[in-house]
Amino acid sequence: MHATLERQKSAQLADGPPSAGVRIDRLDRAIGLLVDYADEMADALREDFGHRSVHASLVTDVAASIEPLKHAKRHVRRWMRREPRKVSPAPLALLGARAWVDYQPKGVVGLISPWNFPFNLTFAPLAGILAAGNRAMIKPSEFTPRSSALMQRMIATAFGDSEVAVFTGDAEVGAAFASLPFDHLLFTGATSVAKHIMRAAAENLVPVTLELGGKSPAIVGTGADLDLAARRLMFGKTLNAGQVCVAPDYALLRRDRVDAFIDALDRAVKGMFPTFTGNPDYTAIVNARHFDRLLGYLDDARAKGAVVRELNSPDGALEERRLVPAVVTGVDDTMDIMRDEIFGPILPIVAYDGIDDAIAYINGHARPLSLYYFGDDRREQEHVLARTVVGGVTINDTVMHLSMDDLPFGGIGPSGMGAYHGVDGFRTFSHARPVYRQSRFDISAMLRPPYGETIRRLLDFKIRR
Repeated sequence: MHATLERQKSAQLADGPPSAGVRIDRLDRAIGLLVDYADEMADALREDFGHRSVHASLVTDVAASIEPLKHAKRHVRRWMRREPRKVSPAPLALLGARAWVDYQPKGVVGLISPWNFPFNLTFAPLAGILAAGNRAMIKPSEFTPRSSALMQRMIATAFGDSEVAVFTGDAEVGAAFASLPFDHLLFTGATSVAKHIMRAAAENLVPVTLELGGKSPAIVGTGADLDLAARRLMFGKTLNAGQVCVAPDYALLRRDRVDAFIDALDRAVKGMFPTFTGNPDYTAIVNARHFDRLLGYLDDARAKGAVVRELNSPDGALEERRLVPAVVTGVDDTMDIMRDEIFGPILPIVAYDGIDDAIAYINGHARPLSLYYFGDDRREQEHVLARTVVGGVTINDTVMHLSMDDLPFGGIGPSGMGAYHGVDGFRTFSHARPVYRQSRFDISAMLRPPYGETIRRLLDFKIRR
């Protein structure tokens, strides 16, 4: 890994900032890989998970990875343009002074991608990394070994290792990777692991972007259509069996609507998944450890007085690590299910009496990656937006803000640091270099000693209210 990093850094210095044509060619090669290997990617994901919906994989890990790359390809020439800035004080411009910002490639970007969407959470950030003119080294998750091996093989067919390289291996390899002196490091994964990533990066003062998670709330507000809200919420909660960083983690509902909403959730699940055993559309939990963790959340909640309601018959699905979606009521903050990010198809419901109670509950916990609001009351909607601080928001749906190529994606505090997607990704992986060109007139002479009346007058003019 050290040798590859040095090779990439040397190549970047020798070649200089790549032209728009080179960047577009790299983006095209990445797009070509996703198109050519689409079926193999879906197969590898299905094998890694025990079962994963092929159609869901083609949507989330193939099509949703192609779009950011195409978006970057369409816009990269404009993003690369020198950005004029105003000089100050303004009269300097009349004398010929100029200021601008150049967006330079940082160099070599390290990318640590997770197991839940291994291809999407590699190729989507690659759009910004490559558009910004960087080279990349990638460490995919050891929890999805077939997908990681396929990714390594795919990348090697389209890129030399001085451009983009993939390294597979266990947590020890990941720790060594995180400690490399990259020019920037992007990590997507758990908040607990991110603390170790930051410590490792700090040894070399490597700037980091952290895409984490947390407990993303969904508020069902005044006047919300319960059936529509239930269908859209359960789409986000059952996509990849809830193993999504932006999945709605829990729902906040007015107390007198809780029972009606649970019935609506049950109808929504039955509409999408009439059965679970052998259902090609429903994804399994990735491994036994995570499956047992989720069952443990339910056992802990029951033991502490919560009520668990499965939203369809199990019909043997547990044997395939397909966890039936469940609603949990009567929850409190002593339960593991309300303390940890769930990352599975379990939906706790927190009842509230007024919207300010819901807002206070959200603000009383760590800032989440996402927030979802259902309802058509614009005043209430704006009140929620104004009084909460979260990574991103979708109104009257779930997950969809993540798919917007022209919106930044990122968390805040425990849910992340920095953002990418679209022009924001280009800028995250670029150095915004300021440049000032002085006028041919010797304007700065008045700032040089010996000082006298001229500098006194200038200071009197500047130091005032």
